[in-house]
Amino acid sequence: MKKLSNNELDANIFDWPVYMRRALELACNVLSTTPNPRVGCVIVKDKKIIGEGWHVAAGESHAEIMALQQAQESADSAIAFVSLEPCSHVGRTGPCSAALIDAGISKVVLASIDPNPEVAGQGVSNLLAAGIDVVQLVDFDQAARQINPGYFKHRESGLPYVRCKLAMSLDGRTALASGESKWITGPGSRSDVQRLRAASSAIITGIETVLADDPSMNVRLSEMNLDEEELARNEIALSQQPLRVILDSNSRMPDTAKILEPPGAVKIFGTGRLTGNKNLTSNVEYLTTEGGGERVNLHSVLESLASDFACTDVLLEAGATLSSAFIRAGLVDELIVYIAPKLLGSDAKALLAIVGLKSMSESIEFEISDLRQIENDIRVVLGPV
Repeated sequence: MKKLSNNELDANIFDWPVYMRRALELACNVLSTTPNPRVGCVIVKDKKIIGEGWHVAAGESHAEIMALQQAQESADSAIAFVSLEPCSHVGRTGPCSAALIDAGISKVVLASIDPNPEVAGQGVSNLLAAGIDVVQLVDFDQAARQINPGYFKHRESGLPYVRCKLAMSLDGRTALASGESKWITGPGSRSDVQRLRAASSAIITGIETVLADDPSMNVRLSEMNLDEEELARNEIALSQQPLRVILDSNSRMPDTAKILEPPGAVKIFGTGRLTGNKNLTSNVEYLTTEGGGERVNLHSVLESLASDFACTDVLLEAGATLSSAFIRAGLVDELIVYIAPKLLGSDAKALLAIVGLKSMSESIEFEISDLRQIENDIRVVLGPV
């Protein structure tokens, strides 16, 4: 396989980045394909796009298959631009590398190698063995990874990618002293959170949030403001709810909590045997973690979500204590903070519960990766330094 950067492309192939950007754009047509990666494919012949495709959902045709179906017989001797290495194994669908070979594709240009051990270079090897040239445009590797951070982290570390969502006033407060918090942010920000939920394999919260707010923690289409085209593209992805996960160390979950209501599966992680009169419905499962003492072991929870439930992207929506615990444990990959142009006062509830820092050198640092305005609010996306 040849690797090329954009500045190494000669006059005959200078337009390759245009087609690769289109493949990456197509990959983002759906919010989630969990546990699979989001992938886009563009088939080009005589410098014209003759086929486009994207992976719609797990169990559905992969991006390459959709693009080949559109190109039909014209795919012979064409070039396929794919955002991720074509798969080589038989899962719920057939191997895409074989489909490209059978279609007579002459060259495959990809952005990134699949970290899945069942693929991980095997797709490239199969293509090369069939006499197909394979080129990686290395300048697009990071962009391909950013589209599927959970998939890459899950495959490379055995843990899901964790996003921690927080909402606060200008003075860093989440609720009035009385506990009133609806609504700090505006409807635009709340709609954006619904998209985050829909893009997640699981949503984690703590028992304190359940007891205080009785949230549903589900995806609500009515609040997502999707147009007809977006809704059609995401119909399968939105047909089931993300896993709802509650951390409940001392088995205090009330039977009547909204978060337990179907549809969608619920996992409650505790530290020991379930106590009390729990009339759990069939969609609810109680699990225990090891090595956490009196508190649920956060790392163990993430390992279980990844290995037992194939979760790749996890959204943490919790109160100050649990959010701080995840941050201090180094388990948060991305902070998403919504800032409302309001002041709630010094007696209001703080965003986080991080205490005991004695010098600036002990501060927990982040860097901003995205900053944008949503109606009257500001959304800041940060990652650990």
